[in-house]
Amino acid sequence: MTQAMSPKSVVELLKPVTWFAPMWAYGCGIVSAGVSLQDRWLFALGGIVLAGPLVCGTSQAINDWFDRHVDAINEPNRPIPSGRIPGRWGLYISLIGCALSLLVAALLGIWVLIATSIGLVLAWMYSMPPFRLKQNGWWGNTAVGISYEGLAWFTGAAAMLSALPGESILLLALLYSLGAHGIMTLNDFKAVEGDQQMGVASLPVQLGVERAARLACVVMIVPQLVVIALLLGWDRPYHAIAVVTLLAVQMMLMMNWIEKPRDRAPWYNATGTSLYVIGMLVSAFAVRGLS
Repeated sequence: MTQAMSPKSVVELLKPVTWFAPMWAYGCGIVSAGVSLQDRWLFALGGIVLAGPLVCGTSQAINDWFDRHVDAINEPNRPIPSGRIPGRWGLYISLIGCALSLLVAALLGIWVLIATSIGLVLAWMYSMPPFRLKQNGWWGNTAVGISYEGLAWFTGAAAMLSALPGESILLLALLYSLGAHGIMTLNDFKAVEGDQQMGVASLPVQLGVERAARLACVVMIVPQLVVIALLLGWDRPYHAIAVVTLLAVQMMLMMNWIEKPRDRAPWYNATGTSLYVIGMLVSAFAVRGLS
């Protein structure tokens, strides 16, 4: 007998724990725009819902729908393989989420709609055959980094400005997207053997655990160095000093992490990544008022 679908199962499918990153980046976009919240609070609130529950939540549903056969073997208690999301409802929820996301995005402005459309396309390409960007660490991590950081930041600024954001905002969104590629690699250390068996070419599988860890560090460090240089060039020395300090602590934590990359990846995710996103917010405050 088919199990009834409960709201709790739908929420579990949408994975609220994953919403923080794009919601934070959207918040950075709001800050960087330099527009009064009093005048645009509906755009701020609507966009946070768009970035988290709608677009990110939809991407999680898409991913679980296309992974349902593998999850039936490896994680049978997930909502779709367990039958708590019955039949083709995983697909239907994904499509409904896309429609709602595009509707809200259209209400927030043309640039928000464009960014949201790109994010949804990447979400489908990440999980859906024949693309399956997630099968390769280079492409999959890039897609997630762009969606979770760059597009969300761009969307926040565009919604508040009702226009294409300025060069300084675009540069920061791009740089922090590139750095997020390294953050995404952190999540690949927990399942190296499983990825090898399933043919998933994560970076730890392709490069080996030690080389992948060092590469992830470089990928996280270099964009932040460029951000620091830009902040100095924009005459924002105090913000630059703050980002230098945050980066220095990250690098000290990295030295501890790369000694045991697999064991300490969750620890670095909780510590170093937190400093990384704080640096995003500092940079967002720095460019308020810049073109």
